[in-house]
Amino acid sequence: MFIPTSVTIGYDAPWRQVQSLLLLAAERTPGLRKEPKPVVLQASLEDFYVKYTLLVCLERQQSRPFVFHALHANIQDLFNEYGVQIMSPNYVLDPAAPKVVAKKDWFAAPAHPDPPSGSSQQP
Repeated sequence: MFIPTSVTIGYDAPWRQVQSLLLLAAERTPGLRKEPKPVVLQASLEDFYVKYTLLVCLERQQSRPFVFHALHANIQDLFNEYGVQIMSPNYVLDPAAPKVVAKKDWFAAPAHPDPPSGSSQQP
């Protein structure tokens, strides 16, 4: 059974890049099945962004909150790393610069330099 999670990304981000980033986040997340393979859908075309839905299968249903925590961490790390702004919540104006967290700031206090188990690894 596929389980969805969604992000909204501006039209200025190439959809192929977004799809690749979401699939890479799934690949890096322990607790997700390799088969059937994760799938990315362009769920809707909104006024200011595209809603992408990543469909994944869990190895164990009981681990869902922990696996999704790791998956969402991987999504945020990868999108920040590649400079792709996640557009949720809705916004009014395009910012002068993308709203992403620079890699040097990923572990700002009180965070620790060692990421929790299941978060992004270096490429």
